[in-house]
Amino acid sequence: MDVAKRRQLSRIKTLLSVIFLLLLLWGSGYRTQVSFQDLFSGIPNIFSALADMLPPDWGYFDYVTGPMLETIRIAILGTTFGGILSIPIILLSSRNVTRSPFLFYPARFILNLIRTIPELLLAALFVPIFGIGPVAGICAITVFSLGIIAKLAYEAVEAIDPGPLEAMTAVGANKIQWVFFGVVPQVAAHFMSYFLYAFEINVRAAVILGYVGAGGIGIILNNMLASFQYNRVITIILYTLIVVAVIEFISNKIREKLL
Repeated sequence: MDVAKRRQLSRIKTLLSVIFLLLLLWGSGYRTQVSFQDLFSGIPNIFSALADMLPPDWGYFDYVTGPMLETIRIAILGTTFGGILSIPIILLSSRNVTRSPFLFYPARFILNLIRTIPELLLAALFVPIFGIGPVAGICAITVFSLGIIAKLAYEAVEAIDPGPLEAMTAVGANKIQWVFFGVVPQVAAHFMSYFLYAFEINVRAAVILGYVGAGGIGIILNNMLASFQYNRVITIILYTLIVVAVIEFISNKIREKLL
């Protein structure tokens, strides 16, 4: 096939792809009954909502500091437990560590199953079990963190240099030595990077979990929204933004040093 025909086929594929995407967008908008009229008519409500939020109730910062710290503690504990529990799943899901398909396929299936459940639904499932409070939030964050960390880390394990592993096998190292001295040194920095990344996500997620009673500042935020106290809502939002920005800045600096 000459160059001209290849270019023509490439243009046809590009055109068909664009048409398909446009049809997909149109079909999605039509089935969800999206209306630009409703969109434009709702824009003035943005300004009225902002008017209700401003100025923020700065004195409310002292009241929400305790729940905000509880939110951070939920994220810390949930991420830590999730990171610890992810280690066996990481090893079982890695083809170059677990050779048997009877082990790594079920491990990956469990991991995919965990990752399909959003953290808010996990919290809603744990609240009836443990009751309203931070325990349900910690359990939800734990399961959610396990899914994120294990998925990213087992891919890093599969990309490690096989040379040290082959050398250790040649000198008769057992499986435990093989993992501790051949696998762990190559992926430890990546694992910690993924752990910190999950922590950043979980601080934001822990705020939302309060909507279903899983502890933290989300419970107060939900109450303020329900009572139309928007000046306090914006205070909580600003406080959350500051905390998340500080945590993300520190986490990024640590991850840069690790990698």
